[in-house]
Amino acid sequence: MLCTTKLLSLEPFRLLPQSQLDWICDRASALQITPGSTLFHEGSSPQGFFILTSGRISITKLSEGIEMPIGQDEAPAFFGEIQVLTGENSSVSIHALTDCTFYRLDCGDFLELLHEARDFERSIFQVVAQRSRGLESFIRGREKMAALGTLAAGLAHELNNPTAALVRAFESLIPAIRELEHLNLLYGQQNPDPTETRQWIDFRCQGYEVILNGSVDSMTLSDQEDELLEWLEDKGIKDAWKFAEPLAAAGVEVATIEAFMAPWNYQTSELEQGIRWLAISFDVRMMINNGKLGAERISTLVHSMKSYSYLDQGAKQFIDIHEGIDNTLQLFSYKLKQGVTVLRKYDRTLPQISAYGSELNQVWTNLIDNALDGMNETGTLEIITSRDGDYLRTEIIDSGTGIPSAIASRIFEPFFTTKEMGKGSGLGLDLVRRAVENRHRGIVTFSSVPGRTSFIVCLPFSSEE
Repeated sequence: MLCTTKLLSLEPFRLLPQSQLDWICDRASALQITPGSTLFHEGSSPQGFFILTSGRISITKLSEGIEMPIGQDEAPAFFGEIQVLTGENSSVSIHALTDCTFYRLDCGDFLELLHEARDFERSIFQVVAQRSRGLESFIRGREKMAALGTLAAGLAHELNNPTAALVRAFESLIPAIRELEHLNLLYGQQNPDPTETRQWIDFRCQGYEVILNGSVDSMTLSDQEDELLEWLEDKGIKDAWKFAEPLAAAGVEVATIEAFMAPWNYQTSELEQGIRWLAISFDVRMMINNGKLGAERISTLVHSMKSYSYLDQGAKQFIDIHEGIDNTLQLFSYKLKQGVTVLRKYDRTLPQISAYGSELNQVWTNLIDNALDGMNETGTLEIITSRDGDYLRTEIIDSGTGIPSAIASRIFEPFFTTKEMGKGSGLGLDLVRRAVENRHRGIVTFSSVPGRTSFIVCLPFSSEE
């Protein structure tokens, strides 16, 4: 049986008279659990108020399917008061690290005790507030790390293709340049006519222009490649398949090359040497072009990430709202390309606003991420900016299933989530509300019907510090 001496080791119980301490001891039931056992799991319904009189426990919470340790506690301690008071399921799990002894008060008995002992009630509520702040701080940290991990994974995915293109280009570039050097040496040993050399160089330069401008469409390119391959094979050119693609990409047609090669009477050795030189030259130009495109893509992604986080800038500055939204979309491109159509309807005449850029980008991140989840990453995402009196209005609309009316009033509540356990912390929209309303003196609202959910963020054009 629980004795009053053990209760008095806990501060709130020192506020109770002896009669109420005796009443608790009579009502409490003992519970023994062994190391590795669980007192209650996250998501379980309220089971009562627990008093730990001996042993040590760990407190964990699911995050992205992984059980994360929040902290540890040892006797004397108490748990379960938040769930009894709110009537909500447990937001954490409690596991025994050693042999533990608990005493449990039923939910009704605990609530009765609170109502009859106001000083005890006040002390319990102070503990509830302290624990809620600690849990919220932990989850906010995890939320930010999870968002960073999501963006980092997306960035790594997006960087992979241009990086691979660069590697492929440089791997093939060196042997191609060596081959060109060898062909140039052979050509030089033949004491060529300068006029003839000029013709070859001009022909190559024309091909370079076509490659740089990308003026050959894919359908034409395929047809030209087939025609060139057939012509090269008819002329007895060795490895004709290697040369057909770069020649076609440079806009070379069979009639053009026939007219150009006519003065040499189509002598196979000279013809092959000339064709090889042209094709490898075009191939090198394409490699450089592809490598340049890959480098530009990497540069764009790095710039987007730097702009997204507002590195090297003050906490608050004048920002272009559209740039922040576009940078956020850029970092979500790995999700968007799976089946999402993005419609931008920007009012480009809107002035810049004074804002905390990185915090606003967290707002866009959470709203866009929720929109993609709501559509299961397939549908239409529409973003509209406009002037609404003294406010800059941004509307983010998705074509998902919508928010059920039964829970619409709770979506901005901390810890409230419709996602499965461990997948969502319930702080994303709370972060949006805090950043918009508290930090920027703005307004955030939403409306939702099946097929159209709209979140509206209104930010003042002028704000006071």
